[in-house]
Amino acid sequence: MKTLITSLLCLVAFVSFAEEAPLAAVQAADDARVAAMKSPDRDKLGAIFSDELRYAHSSGVVDTKSSFIEVLVKGTTKYQEIDYVERKFTFPAPGIALMTGSANFKIGTQAGMIEPTLAFLAVWRLEGGTWKFLAWQSCKLGAPGAAAK
Repeated sequence: MKTLITSLLCLVAFVSFAEEAPLAAVQAADDARVAAMKSPDRDKLGAIFSDELRYAHSSGVVDTKSSFIEVLVKGTTKYQEIDYVERKFTFPAPGIALMTGSANFKIGTQAGMIEPTLAFLAVWRLEGGTWKFLAWQSCKLGAPGAAAK
């Protein structure tokens, strides 16, 4: 009986660790992505972004890995602040992480500074043992209490 209880406790500990390990790795990958977007470096961005990246901006513009890296490195779009209001990760399948939430942004554009609050869905995929940023879709949130139109 004691062996059975010990085995069950070990199994619970292993399952908990198995769930926490990918979470910590994806959170670290996302933190690195945010830092790389704020201080763009072609090599760092290239290492974080999946070759199949599709980044759908709240404006409706969709970038690929190469086009988004160009926008960031050239400074056409400058992400100055990305402050998460909420960031949640789920793991719907092995090697896939969904990140949902909202964040306050401060972004320099050719038209001037914008400060949207965005709701987002991001997809991370485990590629060759490394979590890669695969997809992003966001939409602008209105001011709290604002009526929907």
